[in-house]
Amino acid sequence: MKRILVTGGSSGIGLAIAKGFAEAGWQVTAAGLGTEAAAAEGLDLVELDVTQGEAVRACLAGFDRLDALVNAAGVIRRQEELEPEVFAAVVDVNLNGAMRCCAAARPLLAASGGSIINIASMLSFFGGGVVPGYSASKGGIAQLTKSLAIAWADEGIRVNALAPGWIATPLTQPLREDPAREAAILSRTPLRRWGRPEELVGPALFLASEAASFVTGAVLTVDGGYSIM
Repeated sequence: MKRILVTGGSSGIGLAIAKGFAEAGWQVTAAGLGTEAAAAEGLDLVELDVTQGEAVRACLAGFDRLDALVNAAGVIRRQEELEPEVFAAVVDVNLNGAMRCCAAARPLLAASGGSIINIASMLSFFGGGVVPGYSASKGGIAQLTKSLAIAWADEGIRVNALAPGWIATPLTQPLREDPAREAAILSRTPLRRWGRPEELVGPALFLASEAASFVTGAVLTVDGGYSIM
């Protein structure tokens, strides 16, 4: 049985991906902070703060095999990120945290010929005036994905990313509750609706599978067409 670790697996996109891989027959460990929602799904749970390097290394040391890593841990602090301290904290979770997990998982993934799937964003491609930390970190995720794909190709590790658009998660709830903001979002989205977290599962399963054996360094948009407008 193949084994996967999903950080940020206790809510939102991470939880949906963890559930999807479990339903596909993978052995799944969902790591995150606040695991009540994931516990209700019967997943293997680990409390993990990706800003703590020693905790990340200790978590991965408990694995005897790993076939895929999904880096979905992330935070957003609208408006507050214009303050340098908040900006730095957001980048530390979203970008540095992903790198900590990638580095700790590298030996296991090299041994299995496994893959990494980073969760990027449409804000990997353009800016967000009220979320400079989130936008910078997600732009960094796209470049980290490409860079590690080059660096670790000789070890048989594929590194790709998913770039979600406007997905109905707890992070986007304030926007969905703002009629004017929601209208602006949906009017630019060709499919005219919010995405569902489970709609990231199929793309993630593809990137982790042998069907994607020649795919590395890719950033796959899952955004209902928002980024093409």
